[in-house]
Amino acid sequence: MKWSERTAWDRTPNATSARAQAARENAIDLSESNPTVLGFAPPADVLDAFADRAAALYAPAPLGLPSARAAIALYYERRGVPCDPARVVLTASTSEAYFLLFTLLADPGDRVLVPAPSYPLFGYLADVAGVVLAPYPLAYDGEWHTDFAALEAAVDARTRAIVVVTPNNPTAHYLKPAEHARVADLCSRSGIALIADEVFADYPIEAAAPSFIAESSALTFVLSGLSKVALLPQAKLGWCAVSGPGPLVGEALARLEVLCDTFLSVSGPVQHALPSLLLHGEALQPVVRARLAENLAALKRTLTGSAATVLRCEGGFTALVRLPNIRDDDAWCEALLSGGVIVQPGHFYDLSSGPFVVLSLLGEPERFLAGVTKLRGCL
Repeated sequence: MKWSERTAWDRTPNATSARAQAARENAIDLSESNPTVLGFAPPADVLDAFADRAAALYAPAPLGLPSARAAIALYYERRGVPCDPARVVLTASTSEAYFLLFTLLADPGDRVLVPAPSYPLFGYLADVAGVVLAPYPLAYDGEWHTDFAALEAAVDARTRAIVVVTPNNPTAHYLKPAEHARVADLCSRSGIALIADEVFADYPIEAAAPSFIAESSALTFVLSGLSKVALLPQAKLGWCAVSGPGPLVGEALARLEVLCDTFLSVSGPVQHALPSLLLHGEALQPVVRARLAENLAALKRTLTGSAATVLRCEGGFTALVRLPNIRDDDAWCEALLSGGVIVQPGHFYDLSSGPFVVLSLLGEPERFLAGVTKLRGCL
């Protein structure tokens, strides 16, 4: 049997991850980010929205039901961001949106630029879509910045898109307004697309940067979804809002309609429930933001005066901690695991100049504090 080279991934279990999994029952997991096990499982009345009888009628709509696309436009308008529902495309997840966009924009062997450090999912999606990822660096000098000299140098004749993640996971930083304008200008000048992942945009810890959803100079795709907006990863609905020069937007939507019609992956019940689910999310977000702020404050307070440094955290669910350079990431994770704490090593996210560990700020505060207290003790 000849298998596709695109799926020839190394599936050897990571030893650190395997030991953390085995110890999970007796350790405090500071990497847990599943909201449904951290006290944010949806109440029954939210789940009742899935029982809408209208969902019994099969009415395929490749880009999404008009009512669902209108609900997403209203969600943005309530945030003060104009959004045309005709330019909204529904997907089963942000991951699917990335795959569709890679397929839309690039032929096999073409390049997509992605930030480093960032979430490791991109590599798998690029392999499946047959595109080549090229990282561009983010630099830290007390806050994170895009290295624009490196980014501009990375654009070549086969580059088809630049991905920005704002706020980024795991660096927890937003693109600043000047960076926002500069990356859009680079895409416009280079004739390439801008893919802006804004899934954590509702969770600023400091002042948030503007959304790319109203970008007009470059063909732009803004991604988000219920997984973060309403803490409903099990609902399986994401979206892509398209903006930019009119002719490019029109061609992108026409091609996306064919791609989406090929799969029709978004379920009817979740589309009919979407208006209620978005309102649930907007009511829940202040509670989530308060927890993130409380846990970040506890982390900083607990590690003050220690050999660890908490990097600046502007938004999102993660915090980065730089540890003393006496061990590498994996060795620190092993040492912390021996002390009863599970964290993620920075190299999972292509973090260099470490060692770093990555923590989720979404945990229940009492248990989170107990975990970071153990972490301090391990230092």
